[in-house]
Amino acid sequence: MEFQLQRLAALALIDEKLDELQEDFGDLPMKVQDKEKKVSVLLNTVEETKGILLNVKKFCTTAQLTLKELKDKEESFGKQQFLVKNNKEFDAITSEVNHVKTEYERLENQLRTETVKSENLDRILKDQDLDYQTEKEELVTLEKEMRELASSQDEEVKELYIKRDKIFGTIEQNITVEYNRIRAFHRNAAVQVKRNSCSGCYSSIPPQLLVEIRKTENLDSPRHCEHCGRILIPEEFVIDDSLIESI
Repeated sequence: MEFQLQRLAALALIDEKLDELQEDFGDLPMKVQDKEKKVSVLLNTVEETKGILLNVKKFCTTAQLTLKELKDKEESFGKQQFLVKNNKEFDAITSEVNHVKTEYERLENQLRTETVKSENLDRILKDQDLDYQTEKEELVTLEKEMRELASSQDEEVKELYIKRDKIFGTIEQNITVEYNRIRAFHRNAAVQVKRNSCSGCYSSIPPQLLVEIRKTENLDSPRHCEHCGRILIPEEFVIDDSLIESI
């Protein structure tokens, strides 16, 4: 059992190192995720505004052409009024002129409104695009920071996982199952006894349990802290990088 606990201690040390490396990222992954969402929302807003502005400008262009056509019609009807032969024809042309004038006035007012709308949308789009570009640049910076941090860790993490797999394969399955179960609740599933206390929850260990822990070679399974359930490693074990290298 002492042999198994030594490997378990080495496994716990490796997991501690891997956890620390993961902590180096801090809240950076969450910042990247939040920034990605914000950039996506801003991009959709920019595209939506562009679509609205495009339709408004299309209307303005079409309206200007239509106004010219209406003006030409009004002038044409005006000339025809001098050529009519009776009142009936005159009244008919006059009705057409009035209709053209009404339509011209309506469209002119709408064009005036849409032109103001277009100018406002241009300003809004400029601000929205500026916000989008700013957030996008910040996202690029965060992603670069993530890549650089990950790159600096790649080799170390890879080496630690190789050692972890090697050690994991030398530990009895019932112990690794127990270790993984505890890690679901406590990151440090196996901890060393220090000053007669569990170094995981700092609770005192009963004298009888301390005796059993020190006689690990006579036990068929590891001993656990009665308070937190962590696996207890004898205080006499030297747990450092040399332990990992020796296995």
